[in-house]
Amino acid sequence: MLLTNSFILLAGAMLGPIQAIFVDKVGGDLMDAGIAGGIFSLVAGITVLLSGRFADKIKEPELVVVIGYVIMAFGFLSYLLVNSTLSLFIVQAIIGFGDAIYNPPFDALYSRHLDPGKSGSQWGTWEAMSYFTVSIGAVLGGIIAKNIGFTPLFVIMAFLCLTSAVYIYFLPRKVL
Repeated sequence: MLLTNSFILLAGAMLGPIQAIFVDKVGGDLMDAGIAGGIFSLVAGITVLLSGRFADKIKEPELVVVIGYVIMAFGFLSYLLVNSTLSLFIVQAIIGFGDAIYNPPFDALYSRHLDPGKSGSQWGTWEAMSYFTVSIGAVLGGIIAKNIGFTPLFVIMAFLCLTSAVYIYFLPRKVL
């Protein structure tokens, strides 16, 4: 589970620090980059409340994780079609929706596997993985965008999400 989530975090981190440059390329400015980030968080904040409730009611929350990963992949691929700030805002909403769809069921699944008396250190492992992955993703995203452009970057980001989705989908349910 940590591996699949690290791919998702890596994908998102690849664009994070350089997103304002992409926004500029599609005709936006720093304010538009800020609004795009706000739209992502607003959509994710609203959706995560609903997703959390839904995750408690279904038998196979791992399938919701898969759906969230696929939505994020679709969102990252949709960056290829962004040609205005409005289309950027729509893509940010899609990615925020996908992020919020997968997070509560992922956390619930991860929590199931915590060893009694070790939840602090095991959540600490997840947090450390998150920070390390984001640091690597930030650097890789800059390298990829600078050397081969944003188009390959978005494809790689989507590929990481789809790889995670396929892995979780085909992983035996008894493991999850």
